[in-house]
Amino acid sequence: MSLENLKQLTPFIKEAFQQTLLVAKFLCGIHVTNSYICTFALTQGPSMLPTFNLTGDLVLAERLSTRFEKMQRGDVVLVRSPENPRKIVIKRLMGMGGDTVRYVVDHANNGIEHTIVVPDGHVWIEGDNKFNTNDSRNFGPVPYGLVQGRVFWIVWPPEDFGSVGREVQ
Repeated sequence: MSLENLKQLTPFIKEAFQQTLLVAKFLCGIHVTNSYICTFALTQGPSMLPTFNLTGDLVLAERLSTRFEKMQRGDVVLVRSPENPRKIVIKRLMGMGGDTVRYVVDHANNGIEHTIVVPDGHVWIEGDNKFNTNDSRNFGPVPYGLVQGRVFWIVWPPEDFGSVGREVQ
């Protein structure tokens, strides 16, 4: 390649480098936003009926409340499953470390209740559909470090668009 051809290509190489840098910055911004500020999640299954649809809702979850320990009872949270770490579940936060939680062990058998004190550094999570959910009643208290974010907004479907409220049942 001659020196003249190289001089002609230089502006194109500079432009390509600048555009690549711009795309890299954009992707880094998306990564930081998704990892530390907020993320989208898809709900599926019957465990959070009637809060979320059986067929699934697209929700927005913020990650700042978990980082600054501002979670409260009644929040809907994203939690890395203690049974399958590859899976994220969406449940309602029913108790924090030190709280006493009363829960029905088996709704089918006379509603026998148990009481547990949630250990420090753990949370108690339950699905809103008490008859069809796999939650802390099955696997016990969950370490606070597995809580990934607080769900605050339903994005899809359009008829359910709006905030997800805090509710203690």
